[in-house]
Amino acid sequence: MREIERQTILVTGATDGLGRALAADLAGRGATVLLHGRDDERGRAALEEVQRTTGNDRLGWYRADLSSLDQVRELAAAVRRDHQELHCLVNNAGIGTRVPGGGVRQESADGHELRFAVNYLAGYLLARLLQPLLVASAPSRIVNVSSLGQAPIDFDDVMLERDYSGVQAYCQSKLAQVMMTIDMDAELGGDGVTVESLHPATYMPTKIVASPVSSIAEGVEATARLVADPGLDGAGGRFFNGLNEARANEQAYDAGARRRLRELSDRLTGLAP
Repeated sequence: MREIERQTILVTGATDGLGRALAADLAGRGATVLLHGRDDERGRAALEEVQRTTGNDRLGWYRADLSSLDQVRELAAAVRRDHQELHCLVNNAGIGTRVPGGGVRQESADGHELRFAVNYLAGYLLARLLQPLLVASAPSRIVNVSSLGQAPIDFDDVMLERDYSGVQAYCQSKLAQVMMTIDMDAELGGDGVTVESLHPATYMPTKIVASPVSSIAEGVEATARLVADPGLDGAGGRFFNGLNEARANEQAYDAGARRRLRELSDRLTGLAP
């Protein structure tokens, strides 16, 4: 991995919580940081704060609602238009087990179960659309912010239309990120793109956590390590619990399940031939 000062890094979900703190950490080290969020007012405020606290003016702001695959496509197109290099994509944006609306099942703009759409499909499509830029900028990385909260995907009811649970929706979307990590790293590792996933810390004080246990700083340390540690080059496809490599749910290591997820993802995102 090249020096952090020579890297351009896109962090999704960077207007608060882990994403905002990670953007500030990376900007403080001298990286060019692209912040993403879905609200322009909050985005501009985050951008100004990061610039003020770090003194780094090599920052960018991109607005996109990740519950819309069309807006994900627009985000990727804007990044490709504005930057000739991209050295890391951090898929951090996500929805927790509880959202406004309570326990009622919700759908994305494209008609997919909301957490599967935002936590997984959006990051999958964004990574695929930015893949040529990441390969051209290699050595580069994709970091998927997942969770220890994982549950096997029921491929007969992926969108949980028969038996909905916000916890199940969240946990299967987080396992899908790990499955994506393993497959993408196997595919792109030879092109110099390392793909990793992690549980950054347990119950950090963010808007999706009611009772915090860990600090944001712990999550930033673990995530920034996967972004910038040169010692991690060329050995990807792993899942980390904080700073330590860990074992994901067993379905992650089922090649058949990963193939089914990949085929489903390509079809739902319009990437399939």
